[in-house]
Amino acid sequence: MRLFWVIPVAALFVLNGCATIGDSIGRKFGQQLSGGILNHDDPETVAEGLPAYLLLLDGLNRGAKPSVERLCLAAELYSAYAGSFVADPARAQRLSQRSFDYAERALCAARPQDCGLRERPFDQVGVAAAAWQARDVALGYCYGAAWAGWIQTHAEDWSAIAAIPKARAALERVVALDPAHGGGQVQLYLGVMNSLLPPAVGGKPEIAKAYFDEALQRSGGRNQMVRVLYARHYARLVFDQELHDRLLAEVLAADPQAPDLTLINALARRQAEALQVSGKDYF
Repeated sequence: MRLFWVIPVAALFVLNGCATIGDSIGRKFGQQLSGGILNHDDPETVAEGLPAYLLLLDGLNRGAKPSVERLCLAAELYSAYAGSFVADPARAQRLSQRSFDYAERALCAARPQDCGLRERPFDQVGVAAAAWQARDVALGYCYGAAWAGWIQTHAEDWSAIAAIPKARAALERVVALDPAHGGGQVQLYLGVMNSLLPPAVGGKPEIAKAYFDEALQRSGGRNQMVRVLYARHYARLVFDQELHDRLLAEVLAADPQAPDLTLINALARRQAEALQVSGKDYF
């Protein structure tokens, strides 16, 4: 089961302004390439082209002096590819593990005291995240998003599910430091995380709803994946068919062409169509 569905492909570009991929390949190239991907309307073309960019990043990150920006870009791209374009579960797990490893290398390079954070108890993760400052926002997002992507692909492993509060703590710290970071993307992650489980076993649907609403507001209503995940994770959790059907109808009625959101909106439209069909049996 894909817990987060295709969140990562939107998260891909939160570091768009930090897309330095090497000394000889400048920031401008990274930004232009990211922009080309973001504004593409054919997901299959992107799926076929991304592996070449991933291999390029692997080479640039191999044995080089650590670049936090470049490591985080690799983490986000691998998470996006694994979460959005890879159907084979075992392969998705390998790629999300690579993403998480890159994110941890970035965290270690910038904050050596936080190395091995994923292995620490929840309270220690919270203490470490609380020490992050404004300068650590992009780094904290990189780490928390990669962790969430790893959880997504390991959904059948209860130890991964048990790690949700840790990843959530990292992203909550990002929101506390800069709620505008990512244009609602951090809130979207948190909305999903808080609606993964029923209230009886720790789910927090009302908190999830508040995050989904904020994600919509911060994206100006243009990111249609927010509506898809709102319907899939919150509306279905609380059996609100009216909200579910309205959100999906809004996705299908919207023009998917939007600056830096065309690709994610194309994917959202496909997901909305599938949810409309399955919703007839769900409610």
